[in-house]
Amino acid sequence: MANIPTDIPMRRGMLFVLSSPSGAGKTTLARKLLEQEDNLFMSVSATTRTPRPSEEEGKDYIFVDQEAFQNMIKDGALLEHAEVFGNLYGTPLAPVEEHLQQGRDVLFDIDWQGAQQLHDRMRDDVVSVFILPPSIKDLEERLKKRAQDSADTITYRMSRAREEMSHWAEYEFVVVNEDFDRAFRDVQAILHAERSRRKRYMGLNDFVRRLSEDSA
Repeated sequence: MANIPTDIPMRRGMLFVLSSPSGAGKTTLARKLLEQEDNLFMSVSATTRTPRPSEEEGKDYIFVDQEAFQNMIKDGALLEHAEVFGNLYGTPLAPVEEHLQQGRDVLFDIDWQGAQQLHDRMRDDVVSVFILPPSIKDLEERLKKRAQDSADTITYRMSRAREEMSHWAEYEFVVVNEDFDRAFRDVQAILHAERSRRKRYMGLNDFVRRLSEDSA
């Protein structure tokens, strides 16, 4: 009987990026992915933004002041960083690299600026998905219903929405979030397919060669 190889090649993790204009649903999609998918971990960003009532330090964000954030940039401790609505956001590099080396996928809920920096620095590890609303009217209604922002902030977010959506072509995949369940299935299907991409497996050539030798 031929020996069965036990050293199955290990898959390197990936950076799974979701971006959208505010209110298009990327955060809700991200949360459901984390609930349903094993081996998927949320990237916890550092930010200078004031915490919202429901947010927890170290779980939702790492809340820092401007000086601490600038020091992280200076020390090269951030994988990407951007200014969004007057606040700074950035991804600590060390925990992300550790996840990738252990074959764990890292989920990013970031804007187009952050996604572009990720792509520039770690192109082969990035899978990017842009979430579009079905209409501008629908986007405004969602922002109002979530009741997290003032009227002035909603107006500002809407003024930025068209600019943000103009970056859709920089992403590998686009999902229109008209029906949440359907949009979630589409995003989940992208994640599953990308996990099987050949380039992510380390030592695959040797593994297949040994399979061929054992079957001879």
